Amino acid sequence: RPLYDWVIRNCRLFPSRQMEFARLSLTYTVMSKRKLLELVQQKLVKGWDDPRMPTLCGLRRRGVPPAAIREFCERVGITKYDSLTDVALLEHCIRDDLNRTARRAMAVLDPLRVVIENAAGLPPSVQGVNNPEDPAAGARDIPFGPELFIERDDFAEVPPPKYFRLSPGTSVRLRNAGFLTCTGVEKDESGAVTAVRGTFTPMTERLKVKATLHWVAAHAAQPVDVRLYDRLFSVPEPDGDKNVDFKTHLNPDSLRSVQALVEPSLLEARPGDRFQFERIGYFCADPDSRPGAPVFNRTVTLKDSWKPA
Repeated sequence: RPLYDWVIRNCRLFPSRQMEFARLSLTYTVMSKRKLLELVQQKLVKGWDDPRMPTLCGLRRRGVPPAAIREFCERVGITKYDSLTDVALLEHCIRDDLNRTARRAMAVLDPLRVVIENAAGLPPSVQGVNNPEDPAAGARDIPFGPELFIERDDFAEVPPPKYFRLSPGTSVRLRNAGFLTCTGVEKDESGAVTAVRGTFTPMTERLKVKATLHWVAAHAAQPVDVRLYDRLFSVPEPDGDKNVDFKTHLNPDSLRSVQALVEPSLLEARPGDRFQFERIGYFCADPDSRPGAPVFNRTVTLKDSWKPA
């Protein structure tokens, strides 16, 4: 500060009050520009705008809304002492904002085929609310049919205790549609389940069920690339030990790419559009998207691990 004070005094400038504050530190990442540059130069990430990076361009590409960043900064505040902020608080702010603003859609990341046996009289489509938090968002038509895809882990041939999703002889609610009761399965030569068979019951029957599944109609399902981003490092303080190279803590599963099946409305997504894939998480269309072939980045999962103090 002596140089600062000398300039103020000799240039006859107004002696503004000085405040020094600590740099923001987040768990499961590094905030040092030198270390981030090292990740970029060694091609451990795909650039400064890699969605795993804590840069503004990285957060933007991941689909983080500006309002969520502002809310996070207000909650963290300013401190004069070094402290470590749980990244779960940032994720909480992101979920809170996207829950109000993101359009809902259905996508299946690991598909398992479902065959409806009583297919006669099935509706060709059902209506889904675009955002229950925003009535002005309206609704959309979702194709329906005698063959569907559900998530593979939403079915268990031999269910464990307290398993409320689909299993032989049980019923579940199909999101926006009706009820599905499992009557049997189809298997390949190795004994693996390749399809679930069941009967459909319209919502007017009001069956008592304990689980609701998302789905996509087989005849209308569209394949898209989905990038499942996770935390960049596998430990809360990757640079906490000065004697250990922080790069040894890189999370090998911080990016996993899958081809998902989605409802047709998602083909209209433009780069930057944000969605909630129901029961999965929040996603954003990536700049790599092309007309009719969107690519989606996972912004954050639905589960919130942050607990207020």
